Amino acid sequence: MIRIKQILAQKTKPLTTVKPTDTVQHAVELMRDFGIGAVMVLEEKKLVGIFTERDCLNKITALGRNPKEILLNEVMTQQVRFVSQDMEISQGLALMTERFLRHLPVLDEQENILGIVSIGDLVKAKISDQDFIIEQMERYITA
Repeated sequence: MIRIKQILAQKTKPLTTVKPTDTVQHAVELMRDFGIGAVMVLEEKKLVGIFTERDCLNKITALGRNPKEILLNEVMTQQVRFVSQDMEISQGLALMTERFLRHLPVLDEQENILGIVSIGDLVKAKISDQDFIIEQMERYITA
């Protein structure tokens, strides 16, 4: 069984974070520059929110608001769902599916931020794990 910490260990991109007092424009530019769909909002190294592409679409663009004038603390998702590094990917996928989430921050026991996983990360790992199991079963059957 693959756990979230195994996915985090394979990630090579640095963690991209912003402050609640940063503008939406700044967050969007970071997401574009790093090719990511979400940034974590930290205040004094503690997670206070997440800002995603979906937040931008629903809370800024669709309402005709100016991203240069809006601060993240006005539009970020404040009640952030998160996972632990010891959670199995199947559990993470179930949470994402149930709550319609695309990104999950990973926190340790003291709620320090360890990283973030996307639904793509989890699906890729699940497919890889299933491919491995199938290969092992084929070897067993043909041996």
